Formats: sequence, structure tokens, C-alpha cells
Amino acid sequence: MYIHKLKIGDIELENNILLAPMAGITDLAFRKICEKYSNPGLVYTEMLSSKALFYDDKKTKGLMNTEGEKRPIAFQIFGSDPEVMGKATRIVSKYADIIDINMGCPAPKVVKNGDGSKLLQNPDLVQDIVKEVVKNTSKPVTVKMRKGWDKDNINAIEIAQTVQNAGASAITIHGRTRDEYYSGHVDLKIIKEVKENVNIPVIGNGDVKTSDDAKRMFEYAGVDGIMIGRAMLGNPWTISNIINNLNGEIVDEISNEKKLEIIEEHLKLALKEKGEYIAIREMRKHICWYIKNLKESSKVREKINRIEDINELVTCLEEYFNTL
Repeated sequence: MYIHKLKIGDIELENNILLAPMAGITDLAFRKICEKYSNPGLVYTEMLSSKALFYDDKKTKGLMNTEGEKRPIAFQIFGSDPEVMGKATRIVSKYADIIDINMGCPAPKVVKNGDGSKLLQNPDLVQDIVKEVVKNTSKPVTVKMRKGWDKDNINAIEIAQTVQNAGASAITIHGRTRDEYYSGHVDLKIIKEVKENVNIPVIGNGDVKTSDDAKRMFEYAGVDGIMIGRAMLGNPWTISNIINNLNGEIVDEISNEKKLEIIEEHLKLALKEKGEYIAIREMRKHICWYIKNLKESSKVREKINRIEDINELVTCLEEYFNTL
């Protein structure tokens, strides 16, 4: 009833629960872990700067690594110059199955350049960007957006209709304004209104942590799919649990032994992709999420944040899990 295949343009997704793009988080290693333990219908790269792509930036090109991944994969790009967005689209089209335009990022360093959720203040520019991206690819184009800039400027319906008319194949809407960031509660009403006012698939985003949350969004807002982000941090099996629960299956809580196995697998993937120096530093936050709420995890966090050797890190983790 709730879980089903979802078609975006000419791409058919295996299921309609998607892994959200998250800057600094949804790299290749994390996506692979989520693909293995949750099997989301679609994963996204971290957001890619259209200007950086245009100038052939090495670091940004590294974010496009999809070696050994399951398909389909969406590449998310951001920017506010239609021409540059069009050129970036041609670059990522060689690798992406779907191209997503970021119109929801609330980060100050993004919005100060007119990108991300700042675009919601300019529907004409939104239209020009979507048209230019669609024109420069044969792949389906989607848009991820918020409900508006602030409480006095809620224009999600207008923006949704604009991107649909400009040729987008689907919309993801996070039910908060830019000003709200991730505070308060997601507004299911605006997600429902967007769904009722467009004909392309609408994916709801925000505050979905459990199968009950997902059920509420499906039933109240009538969305075609759901996107999950923060609930996956330290719990990359969350989407699988939600899908199984919604399908009427009983889900057992993951054991600490299995959790350690997944952490070590994640660590190996990060090492392979980025090397020891970067991998250890980037994995620190993931490990802290994995062990959150476990006994005496704060002491272990302090230790982990000082470790710089991979063998020492693995030993520290194994010794800690042996005490649980």
C-alpha cells in the first residue's frame, strides 16, 4: 500500500523511500553502506557546485565517484547562474541517472551567493534555471526545495508549479522554511498542498524517523515517496526498517555486534576512497552517531576524536564494544 515502485521520468525506482543528499555526509562510502543495509530506491551525491564543475575543480570532481555503486544515482547540483548550471548539467549527465537541483540548502555560505534556498525568493530565476538544466540533458531533472524563505514568504506551491512547467520530472519538498533550518516540526499541510497542485511525483521530506512518521506523511500528505536524511546518521539501516515495518514485518533491533561490524565496514570503504588521513577525520562524526546513546559513549567519543592511526581506532572500537 505504502511501498511501491516510483517512476521519475523514464527511470523506475525499486521503491519510493529515498536517501537524502547531505553535504559532507553522503559520500561514496556512506552511500554504499546505506545501499547495502537499507536498499533505498534512490541515493544522491553530495551537492555539487555548478561553478566548481564549470572550472573543473578537482575536489568537486572527487565527489562524483560512484565506483561499484548500485544504480540509479542522482547527482545534485547547485547554483544561481542558469548558463553555468546548464554547462554543469552537461558534465554530470555523463555519470548521473537523474539530475537534482538544490533549492533547499539553508547554509549561510550557500545562500549568501544566491544559491540553495535563496532561489525561492526569485520564481523567474527558478524557471530559467530549470529550463536550462532540462535543455542540457536527456536525463530526468528533479528539484529539492523548502516551503519558502520565511513565515512571511511561503511560496512552495508557486515554485512547485514553476518547476513543473519548466520541465522537471519530480519535486522533493522539505516542509520547513529556510529560516527554520531543522527546528520545530515539519509542515505536512504544505507538502499536501504541493502534491494537490502539481501532476508530477512529489516526495515528502522532513522529520521521518520511524515507520509511523512515514505512514503519517503518506496518509496525510498523499506523497508519492519519502526522502530520509538525518534519521540515517548512525543508523544506515533505518530505511530498510521503515520499509519492512510498513510491509507488516517485525523488525528486530540491531545488535551491538552487528553495529560494530557495520562501523568497521564503513571505515574500510572510507579508507579505500579517501586514504587514512582524511578517512579517519571524516569517520569521527559517523562513529559518534553510531555509538550515540550507548553506555559511556561520551568517553569513547573524546578518545576517538584524538586518534590518528587506523589500527588504534579499530582497537579502540573493539575494546569499547566488548564492554557493552
